[in-house]
Amino acid sequence: MTISDLLFGKPLRSSEEAGEKLGAVGGLSVFGLDALSSAAYGPEAALTLMIPLAAAGIAYIVPITTCIVILLAIVYFSYRQTIEAYPSGGGSYTVARENLGTFAGLLAAAALMIDYILTAAVGISAGVGALVSAVPSLEPHTLMICLLILVIITLVNLRGVRETGAVFILPTYAFIGTLLFTILLGMVKMLATGGHPVPVVAPPVLPLTAAVAGPWLLLKAFSSGCTAMTGVEAVSNGVQAFREPVVKSAQRALTAIIAILIVMLVGIAYLVSSYKIGATNPGQAGYQSVLSLLTLAVIGPGAFYYFTMGSVLLVLALSANTAFADFPRLCRAVAEDRFLPHGFVTRGRRLVYTQGIGVLALLCGALLILFGGVTDRLIPLYAVGAFLAFTLSQAGMVAHWIRKGGKGSHRSIFVNGLGAFATATTVLVVAVAKFVEGAWMTVLLIPTLMLVMVAVRRHYRQVEEEIAQDPPLDLSNLQRPMVVVPILFWNRVTQKALRIALAMSSDVEVVHVACDKDADNVHETWNRYVPAPTNPADRPTPRLVVLPSPYRFVITPIVEYILDLEHRHPDRQVAVLIPELVENHWYHYVLHNQRAELLRARLLAKGSQKMILVSVPWHLTV
Repeated sequence: MTISDLLFGKPLRSSEEAGEKLGAVGGLSVFGLDALSSAAYGPEAALTLMIPLAAAGIAYIVPITTCIVILLAIVYFSYRQTIEAYPSGGGSYTVARENLGTFAGLLAAAALMIDYILTAAVGISAGVGALVSAVPSLEPHTLMICLLILVIITLVNLRGVRETGAVFILPTYAFIGTLLFTILLGMVKMLATGGHPVPVVAPPVLPLTAAVAGPWLLLKAFSSGCTAMTGVEAVSNGVQAFREPVVKSAQRALTAIIAILIVMLVGIAYLVSSYKIGATNPGQAGYQSVLSLLTLAVIGPGAFYYFTMGSVLLVLALSANTAFADFPRLCRAVAEDRFLPHGFVTRGRRLVYTQGIGVLALLCGALLILFGGVTDRLIPLYAVGAFLAFTLSQAGMVAHWIRKGGKGSHRSIFVNGLGAFATATTVLVVAVAKFVEGAWMTVLLIPTLMLVMVAVRRHYRQVEEEIAQDPPLDLSNLQRPMVVVPILFWNRVTQKALRIALAMSSDVEVVHVACDKDADNVHETWNRYVPAPTNPADRPTPRLVVLPSPYRFVITPIVEYILDLEHRHPDRQVAVLIPELVENHWYHYVLHNQRAELLRARLLAKGSQKMILVSVPWHLTV
């Protein structure tokens, strides 16, 4: 077994794709981690903004959560329709492009790409941050742990969709099971005590305050709580990852994700309100997450508490997997329309979009390094991209139903229209409320990314026009090219290149750069080995050209000579045969100079259509 097989798994045939498909259970762990893990920080983000209100702020968490759940339900019904209408995947980008035009499609794609990059970076750093808060001695190693988790997630995703689902299924269901059990037990205690349960471990006492929650504070709390909705579009982007029947499998996975998320959000909101649990200031002494306080209040300390918090930390760190599942598929859809490099369309050895996974890993790693593994300041940027994509997707579905018509279309138009209005309003609220905190970065990055995609499309169009099909094969004015063979000295590699050159043309020049006093030696060797064999064979003797180089440059004199030759013979093609050694072992690479590669790179950069480059390899056996 090779190292590649060990790290990435054995290559899969295209015919094995059906075996890599996911069911609803596997889809929950691959596409649901981001959405489900948001239950761990969405309610806390809203409660954190209520800290100035102290005890009075807790009363607002239930109505705020209710508004978020209603919005989540509207988005759910919209994406169910999107999955059925667009089973090829692509999500918001495909819907917006086909129904609202190219600009809207690129806007949705840019928003989602930025959202996925942030999802990956913030998810990993949030999980590691929670781990560091539990084990303070790990704080100096925060960045290293973040990058290690990133490498693990990247390698798992490169091994294929099915293996990704198998790896993440245990932590996903551990998180779901422990949190739902905590909520269920808390609800039972709440009902048994008439809504006034006694906590096993009392949360910090919240002071009374006369402060009143103004509309602006409530809007900010709502916008922070909306981070609980990030990731719900993942299934619609990855529909093709599900097994047959594709649409039904994807819809079941989406239904399960949304249903579990709603239960978690509602349960947390009611229990927090009943147990009088408020948020503590992040980054300050005595900080505890809302879920930690809630679990202690309902169940108390012990093995179950630590297992629950361990699953929360693990799922937070692994929530980046949703981005790794969807970002490559989104890039594939955009690249198929030639707005991104073609490499994003190509599937790798394990039938996954390797280039998309690699690019996301690099961008995520860059963010983690830039912020030292602490990316809390990026959390406010979350909702802007996600809700902008929601809005464009649902507006696109309204246009889809108007165009398609038919039975039930009026109901669908109403649902999608309501969703588009609600999410558009949320985008404005989030953008305004979070603008100073960092949302301005997203507002700036989205149009920048759109300009890049337009530039990529323009380049492909220009290339297509330049190499477009001409009339039938032109055989006029055919003649053998002028051949140039750069050499260091006479040896078997040089002889092999010269034999090929003489087979190609009778007009051959051998170029040698004399850096010191070796010109005489080169002439002597040349006269001894070349003219004598060529004369009896009735073949023209190649011309030896020695270029002086007092400053010991080798590549530059050869390039300048060839370009000058090309200029002096505008009616001829110039073929450059480059002899080079091919090492038998990778570790021998550093033992030989790589002038052949450098020469080829320079000629490719400076040459014209008349230049031909031919590699003449000599495969070493030692």
